Amino acid sequence: MKHRQDSLILHKLTVGPIMANCFIVGCQETKEASVIDPGDETDKILLALAQFNLTLKYIINTHGHFDHVGGNKRLKGATGAGILIHPLDAPMLGQLAASASRWGLSADDSPAPDRTVNEGDIITFGEVNLKVLHTPGHTPGGISLYADGVVFVGDTLFAGSIGRTDFPGGDYGTLISAIQTKLFQLPDSARVMCGHGPETTIGVEKRTNPFAALR
Repeated sequence: MKHRQDSLILHKLTVGPIMANCFIVGCQETKEASVIDPGDETDKILLALAQFNLTLKYIINTHGHFDHVGGNKRLKGATGAGILIHPLDAPMLGQLAASASRWGLSADDSPAPDRTVNEGDIITFGEVNLKVLHTPGHTPGGISLYADGVVFVGDTLFAGSIGRTDFPGGDYGTLISAIQTKLFQLPDSARVMCGHGPETTIGVEKRTNPFAALR
């Protein structure tokens, strides 16, 4: 999936054995970029950056699960980009190998974050400004990122579903509250880039999501 607006390059890659969505978000004017959730297959991510002639400034983790951050180490090593994550999920980055092994998979532990981000922070690269929304419930430090009518939600919200809350640190009530008080306050037309599966829109999920729809 490739998408361009006046100042935004958006490219989706599906990576790793759990088929997580990784997003490259770039500034058309300056060619600065961020990668959101580099879960695996770093070579594929680097190739896409090169194809768009982008320079990576940030590696942004929506949450700390290994299928979304397993490529942090190699991607940072190749580009020098700064790793950003919410402080409540930062400790998970040093436990990725152990977490993956419980699924019979492998992942490299991530370097520590270069910076932590919180509710209301703005992540700027080139002319792109991503606003951080703290959307916990799948994990304590889950975040979503909003810019230019597009929101990247990690595993908080899916097309017709929601993130699991049975992992350590998950909480169903917290997740539903985050979706309804943060994500559902965005414009109905906002495109929702999910951590797994297809994209959707805020309006569709507000009306039809069987878990979180507004009644």
